[in-house]
Amino acid sequence: QVQLVESGGGLVQTGGSLRLSCLASGLTFSHYAMGWFRQAPGKEREIVAAISRSGGNTWNAESVKGRFTISRDNAKNTVYLQMNSLKPEDTAVYSCAADYKYLYSSGYSTSYSEYDYWGQGTQVTVSS
Repeated sequence: QVQLVESGGGLVQTGGSLRLSCLASGLTFSHYAMGWFRQAPGKEREIVAAISRSGGNTWNAESVKGRFTISRDNAKNTVYLQMNSLKPEDTAVYSCAADYKYLYSSGYSTSYSEYDYWGQGTQVTVSS
């Protein structure tokens, strides 16, 4: 079955960095656009970044532009989220997701309802 497993979360001080990884199995990874989402306690889930199947097109939420970078390695079935200059408001559970709808294009979705598979998430806590 399809599995998406995130890793790399943890506790970091304000201004610090983390790199999240999401390892996919049970699917043809290169056929899927990927996204990173986050959800803080009491808040709605929001998209952080998205990347096309090849990695040639990416998108970042305004709140993380210039600080977070999404990338992927199709040979390793892994998508990454490099997070720099972390702020307390970045504290959340971060999840990756896979979207099959862009198999024949270089696009991606920024809507969580469009994604087909989800990981369990990894906690990121930024202390002030």
